[in-house]
Amino acid sequence: MLINTHLLKKMLLVIYTTVFVFPISAQIWTLQQCIDTAQINNKNLQMGRNNILLGQQKHNETLANFIPKVNANLDYRYYTDMPYQLIPMTMFGGPEGQFKENQFGVPHNLNANLQFSMPLYNSQMFGAIQTTKIASELSELQYKKTEEQIFFEIANTYFNAQILQQQILFLDSNVLNTQKLLGNMRLLKEQMMAKATDVTKVQLQLEQMLTQKELANSKFEQTIRVMKFLIGIDVNRTIEIEQNILFKNANDYTNNQTIENQIVETQNKLIKSELNTLKNSRIPSLSLYGTYGQTGFGYTEKPNDFLKFFPIGFIGVQFSYPLFNGTITQRKINQKNIEIQNNVLQMNLITEQNAMLVENANRQRQIVKRTVENTFLQIKLAQKVYEQTILQQKEGTATLTDVLLADNALREVQQTYISVVIEYLKTDLELKKLTGNLFFN
Repeated sequence: MLINTHLLKKMLLVIYTTVFVFPISAQIWTLQQCIDTAQINNKNLQMGRNNILLGQQKHNETLANFIPKVNANLDYRYYTDMPYQLIPMTMFGGPEGQFKENQFGVPHNLNANLQFSMPLYNSQMFGAIQTTKIASELSELQYKKTEEQIFFEIANTYFNAQILQQQILFLDSNVLNTQKLLGNMRLLKEQMMAKATDVTKVQLQLEQMLTQKELANSKFEQTIRVMKFLIGIDVNRTIEIEQNILFKNANDYTNNQTIENQIVETQNKLIKSELNTLKNSRIPSLSLYGTYGQTGFGYTEKPNDFLKFFPIGFIGVQFSYPLFNGTITQRKINQKNIEIQNNVLQMNLITEQNAMLVENANRQRQIVKRTVENTFLQIKLAQKVYEQTILQQKEGTATLTDVLLADNALREVQQTYISVVIEYLKTDLELKKLTGNLFFN
């Protein structure tokens, strides 16, 4: 069962956070908190849990087929024309082989009875029980797949929001630096130590940065709205995410069976169960049934009672054996055999494809890891170059162009560092998914 105490704890945690934390201050949402909230509020996951319950109910329905059934029947008939019966004329001394028609019975007939039936053995019912049980397991796996996809989307969206947030922070810092530089250039211009074009160049760069910041803010808000939708909360609700993007070397992951493989294997079990049910449909079935009730006959003429009842009851066993149904069963068996062949091919395809993707993801993660380390060193060097260029510009040994180039170089390496760190986190996330280690505990 996926609806367990672990989920209940997460629900209580989210309720506690909503009631007691949010009214006090705006909370910084971690990735794990976003995932825990989505597990409760996301509508796709809610429908998935309903599908699990639906599968369980269908399984219980097949089990209920073996419970005895009792029906109450009431049948009243008034004969406007009494039914005829043929009486042999020999009963009245007539010739052999001749009959005389006559009407028997009374116009009012009332039957009230209880009918009982219970299957003693039915191979198709046993097969249906096994099939619905496997189908219920398949519903749980499909829920896990939906859960995995949603968590993967939330993590990627969260990382995208973090990179945009860092870009905004860098732009804020760079805007301040450029504003200071613009102020210095204006003072130098007033002292006839800088040209008007130098001031214009710095002012142009400042305007470009402000435009970039506005675009980054817009993309950030869009990304946050997407994440709110995935989490399942009101899009008008204000949330904040972690600013620090933590880079740490991830360990190698154990290759576990992926959800896709589990689903294909369960589908294989389901098809085989349906195949066995078809084969067993040729086995005879046995059922028990019975009836008990009262039959009433009525006549409106005196001195007879209007309605007089007589008991009726019997019990029996019914044996049913299918002899020939036009080869329909065999055609269905052939179809299931073909489905099993395709299922095995699909299983092999998923296994081979997953092995290839895992190898590619491992290599990509190693490459991005080295890029992160190199870019971090480049930031330190670019920062040092920028600071030295500023000092040189104040001393008159560096031109404005040198300062702008150093500033551009620093901003580019900053953006590159953020991008490669996020790329590493996304590659690591993809590797977790491919190795069956995606779920956050």
